[in-house]
Amino acid sequence: MNAPVLANLIIIFLLLGIVFYLIIIYNRFQALKNAKEATFNQIKVSLKKRLDVLTENLENLKSSAKFEKDILYRLTRLRSRALEVKNTRELSQLEKEIVSLLPSVKFTMEAYPELKTLELAKKLADTIKDLEDEIARQRYFFNNIVQEYNTLIDTFPSNIVAKIFNFKKEDYLTIEIKEEERPSLKW
Repeated sequence: MNAPVLANLIIIFLLLGIVFYLIIIYNRFQALKNAKEATFNQIKVSLKKRLDVLTENLENLKSSAKFEKDILYRLTRLRSRALEVKNTRELSQLEKEIVSLLPSVKFTMEAYPELKTLELAKKLADTIKDLEDEIARQRYFFNNIVQEYNTLIDTFPSNIVAKIFNFKKEDYLTIEIKEEERPSLKW
């Protein structure tokens, strides 16, 4: 082979390598974006499940105690909003409202000491703990996906692919510091 043909072959292989690299990076962006959306939807379902459990158990406990109607109203309203959330800001706000409601549930339960011995009250506390742990795991997984996605956007050479295809940084799912502390539900 002569030198010009060899040089052309090297250039073609380099260009093919670059194209394949771009395809791989693009597919990684898409995979992370899809994983983020799937995890976001799982978090929404878990939030709704937590509200369903709270509502159901409080309805059952209502026969033993007269719970404040406000708590049940707020739970019902939050439950209906849980699956309508569209972005991390709205989800963080909903999470903040749910977490702020939990102490009210605890306070109401404490106002009726006879409920401390009820198995249903214990079941509610255990279920809430399990759901809180599930939501925390999902939030952690979501934020790890967002971190990897944003890191690809920030680092070379994947940032070139991000600019070409207009990939934008995603928001982390956060809650204010005081809401990150799970309320104690020990009765």
